[in-house]
Amino acid sequence: MKIDRAEVVVTSPDRNFVTLRLTTDDGLVGLGDATLNGRELAVVAYLQEHVVPLLLGSDAHRIEDTWQFLYRSAYWRRGPVTMAAIAAVDVALWDLKAKAAGLPLYQLLGGASRDKILAYGHASGRDLPELFDSIRKHQALGYQAIRVQTAIPGLKAIYGVAAQTQTSGKRYDYEPAQRAARPAEEDWDTRAYLRHLPTVFEGVRAEFGPELPLLHDGHHRMTPIQAAKLGKSLEPFDLFWLEDCTPAENQDALRLVRSHTTTPLAIGEVFNTVWDYQTLIKDQLIDYVRSAVTHTGGISPMKKILDYAAQYQIKSGIHGPTDISPVGMAAALHLDLAIHNFGIQEYMQHGDATNSVFEQSFSFSDGYLHPGNKPGLGVDLNVDEAGKYPYQTAYLPFNRLADGTVHDW
Repeated sequence: MKIDRAEVVVTSPDRNFVTLRLTTDDGLVGLGDATLNGRELAVVAYLQEHVVPLLLGSDAHRIEDTWQFLYRSAYWRRGPVTMAAIAAVDVALWDLKAKAAGLPLYQLLGGASRDKILAYGHASGRDLPELFDSIRKHQALGYQAIRVQTAIPGLKAIYGVAAQTQTSGKRYDYEPAQRAARPAEEDWDTRAYLRHLPTVFEGVRAEFGPELPLLHDGHHRMTPIQAAKLGKSLEPFDLFWLEDCTPAENQDALRLVRSHTTTPLAIGEVFNTVWDYQTLIKDQLIDYVRSAVTHTGGISPMKKILDYAAQYQIKSGIHGPTDISPVGMAAALHLDLAIHNFGIQEYMQHGDATNSVFEQSFSFSDGYLHPGNKPGLGVDLNVDEAGKYPYQTAYLPFNRLADGTVHDW
């Protein structure tokens, strides 16, 4: 089964997506997601100018060999651009292999380890009444686990609050990358955040009771000691997890956080190799692995990372915002269904325009996802529909402190 054609498709229905489309000499088509939010065209160039020429004529069945070749032959390894490009190839090859076998992809990963996949949604508000309304709307959609993000008094705009003003007119937590020539500037005050957030979770628990699984994303904005303080202050509210409490490039920083709190910790949406996790997993400094299949080299390395994590009773929490295309989401769902140490799946629902470009067989019902049973990933790319939505420049926001210092967003 030789790769006869390799195309990189860029489309922007509700936001920018990059898709690798591989066609074999016997007419099978495999898809891979190569989207890197705010840096999409860097991956496009990497694929078109460096990777695609190496794929033509190669054996589509040799997934592991192709992965190792693309990773090692470049000499310069790792990084989000490289790993998103490799991920697209890896996922497209798995899609092809499963289609050739006539099986849904999860069957090639060992078969189903569960019947359905628990998902969580994103609720947010500028104040408690608005937040409560958002939680109820998510419950009405079927979500049984909910991430809670809130505005902070005195700050005009922060990560993850849907009702904030955005120049595009879109919901902020649907797609924070704004279509503009420069990134939007937001503000930040960690001390105000640390004071306010526990009062929000106190209100949410009083309104919704102790059973609802609640999550929160710190989005890398705290120092280790600040993260430790937050984790400790949130213990009475029994969070499912506290995500990205501190920038984890310094893996040892999580030792300090871990020593001060029993709040479960999730890390890794900006990681892209097992090396980013080596200390965190081996020393049991986290509870959930947060990487995306799309940004971590594909299904092959993500399964290896999660198998490694399983030795330490660490579970999956695969990244699933709307900048992961339906192709990347489907890849995550097949992996979720197959692995033993599944934890939870992030799921933000795409808009109608995106769903017209990417025709999907995966389903969401009563708070649970399933990848479906079509051969391969179960996602088809409507190339004609994709052509209606050309690329548009877009950037994620950034933060400044009150004195003008650029801070983690």
